[in-house]
Amino acid sequence: MAALVTGGAGGIGRSTARLLVADGAHVVIASRSAGHLQEVADELGALAADTGGSIRWTACDATDSDQVQAAVALAAEPTGRLDMAISVPGGGAMAAILDYEPEQVAETVSFNVVVPFIMIKHAGGHMVDAGGGSIVAVSSTSAIQSCRFLAPYCAGKAGVDALVRVAADELGGLGVRVNAVRPGLTATDTTQGLVNNDSVVTQYLDQQPLQRIGRPDDVAWAIRYLAGPESSFTTGQFITVDGGHTLRSFVDLADVVAARSVS
Repeated sequence: MAALVTGGAGGIGRSTARLLVADGAHVVIASRSAGHLQEVADELGALAADTGGSIRWTACDATDSDQVQAAVALAAEPTGRLDMAISVPGGGAMAAILDYEPEQVAETVSFNVVVPFIMIKHAGGHMVDAGGGSIVAVSSTSAIQSCRFLAPYCAGKAGVDALVRVAADELGGLGVRVNAVRPGLTATDTTQGLVNNDSVVTQYLDQQPLQRIGRPDDVAWAIRYLAGPESSFTTGQFITVDGGHTLRSFVDLADVVAARSVS
């Protein structure tokens, strides 16, 4: 099996790459940060040697269509085809909805939607030519619930969900499955400002049946299932990995936004 993971230097991408390498897959991780990618490759090198897989990396801007196309070609080299493609990058700033500028909204929505679109375009095109494959995008629980002070991010992730549904519908008959995971609050480098804020964590867990913050491995296992043959009859679907948080309501980020405004 050959796999490409964009955002492969971060927590969720790194954990996903580890699971795939443990399965013996030939994995390419891609990110803007060459230094972090090399760290992951060094970390997973011994595991790859034990399982018969491989781990390689390429510096890649996930918003750059040509760079992603090149990463797809690189990932397909060991076997002549790309079996799995995982699109992890996403994000956005926090502010009150009346304080955002239109340009900020456009940038956040575009970033969150265009990144998985580019992956679907190039990985999906390769998979169609090769006879099939599986694509997994990382959406968010923000796609399906109101998250105060995260309006553009919510809109962008809702766009990811719509993109996944349409891609799954269009590509299913061509042998390509497209699914997504919806993480809740997960402890990664990009969420440290939230997971290290005791007030936010307390409020969050008050609204969550399973009493802990998510870990990258929690999300990676769901990605692994959707990417692999175990989910061969699943497409256009979403696995929510949030400890049951969406059964209740989102945390109030007013204090966090106010503190950032002061600083």
